Amino acid sequence: MALSFFSRSNSNATAKATSDGVLSLPSSRAILLASVGCMMVLSLLMVASASIPFALSRGMTELYFFNNQLLYMAIGLAVAFVPYKFVPLKTLYQTGTQFFLLLVTAVLLIATLFGTPINGSKRWLNLGVLNFQVAELAKLVVIVFVADFVVRRSFEVRNGWDGFLRISLVIGLLTFLLLLQPDFGSLVVIVGTVFAIFYIAGAPYKQFIALGAVVGVLGVLAVTLVQYRLTRALSFLDPFDDIQDTDYQLARSLIAFGRGEFTGVGYGESVQKLSHLPEAHTDFLLAITGEELGFVGVTMVLLLEALIIGSAMRISYNALKRRQMRMSYTAFGIGIIFIAQTIINAAMNMGAMPTKGLTMPFFSYGGSSMLISLIMVALLLKIYKESPEIEKSQCRHY
Repeated sequence: MALSFFSRSNSNATAKATSDGVLSLPSSRAILLASVGCMMVLSLLMVASASIPFALSRGMTELYFFNNQLLYMAIGLAVAFVPYKFVPLKTLYQTGTQFFLLLVTAVLLIATLFGTPINGSKRWLNLGVLNFQVAELAKLVVIVFVADFVVRRSFEVRNGWDGFLRISLVIGLLTFLLLLQPDFGSLVVIVGTVFAIFYIAGAPYKQFIALGAVVGVLGVLAVTLVQYRLTRALSFLDPFDDIQDTDYQLARSLIAFGRGEFTGVGYGESVQKLSHLPEAHTDFLLAITGEELGFVGVTMVLLLEALIIGSAMRISYNALKRRQMRMSYTAFGIGIIFIAQTIINAAMNMGAMPTKGLTMPFFSYGGSSMLISLIMVALLLKIYKESPEIEKSQCRHY
C-alpha cells in the first residue's frame, strides 16, 4: 500500500510539472498574465488617487485620468490581440517585414518633429484618442530587428566589428531622430538593450569596452552640453539645495516616501498630490504609492514587475533550449526593456538617479507605454504558445 501510495504521489507530481519543465511551479504564462493583471489594477487604483486633485485644478472630472487609463488598457488589449492571433512569428522575422517596420518607425519619428511641443519636447503624434509616443514603438521594433540580426549575421557579430558597424547604421538614424525630439531617456534604454542582446549573442568583450567608452563620452557630452540635462544631473547630487526651483520634483518625491514610512498614510490621503508634486499620476506615481501605501505598496509594485521580467526571461530560456534563437533574443530584449524602465523610474523617484521621463511599465499613466507594453506581452505569450509546437528542422527560422 505504501509503495502504491508513493507511486500515485509521484505520478501526480509529474503531472503537475509545467510545460516549462519546472516541477510544481506555475507556468511562465500564468505568472505573466497574473502579474500584468495585478499591475493594471494597481495602476488604475493609484492613477485614480493621484490624479484627482490635478484633474479638478484644470476643470476636468474627478476620474478623467482614471477613465483615460482604463481606455488605454482596453485599446492596448484589443491591439495586442491582433499580432497574437494573426501575425505569424516566421513572417515577423522576415527581412522585408523588419525593414518595413523600421521605415514606418523612422517616418513616424520624423512626423513628430512637426507636431505641437508638449513640455518642451516633440515626442507625440495626436491620434485623437491618445497622443502616441513613437519612441515606445521604436523600442519594440529595435528588439525584433536586433534579435533577427544577431542570428542572421551571427558570424559577423562574433568575429570582428562588422556586426556592430552594420547595426550602428540603423541605431544611428534612430539616435539622431530621438535626440531631435529630444528623448534622451528612451535612447539610453534602446542602446542599452542593443548592447545586452549583442552581449548574449557572443560579441567579443573588447568591442564592449571600446564602444562603452565611446558611448560614455558621448553621454557625458550630451548631458554637459545641454543646459536642462546638466541642471537635472547637478540637482540630483543634492536634492534639497534648491527645493523651490531645480530640485522641486525630486525633493517632493523624497518627502512623499518619507511620509509613507512602512505602511503608508492610507489610500487617498497623500499630501504631495495636492499640487505639490507636479503631474504625480505620470512619472512620479511610485512616489505617491510610497506615501499612501508605504514600503509595503512599493515592494508590491516592484515584486510584480520582477515577476513579469522573470516570466519574460523564463520564456527566453525555454526558447533557447529549443535552439529558437530569434524568439529567445526577442523575449530577452523585452525583459531588458522592462528591467531598464523599472529600475530607472524607481531610482528616479527615490533620488538614486536624475529625474527622467520614463514610465514604470504597466503602472504609470500613459497610453503609448501601456499599448506597446501589452503588445510586448502578446509577443511573449505567442512565443510561449508556439515554441513547443515548432519542429526541430524549422527552429533555425525562429
